[in-house]
Amino acid sequence: MPATEQRRTPDEIGRLGDEAFERHVRPAIRPEDDGKFYAVDVDSGDYEINEDDHTAVARLRSRRPSAVVWLGMVGQPAACKMRLRR
Repeated sequence: MPATEQRRTPDEIGRLGDEAFERHVRPAIRPEDDGKFYAVDVDSGDYEINEDDHTAVARLRSRRPSAVVWLGMVGQPAACKMRLRR
């Protein structure tokens, strides 16, 4: 990232990631993609879909090393669940 470019806030990355998903990923989703992870570059809209989150991000970064990545899961409101362990 160039020194003159300001870092984005997590909220801004989330908003841009949701927009990139709607514009670039959602139109290409197939029924068999349900439950898979998607990694999308919030700037270019380039994306990868895979069963494994690490693989989706790694494939995207292989093409776009400086990508600002937003990760999600097709058909789910969040990519992972957080829970309190007792």
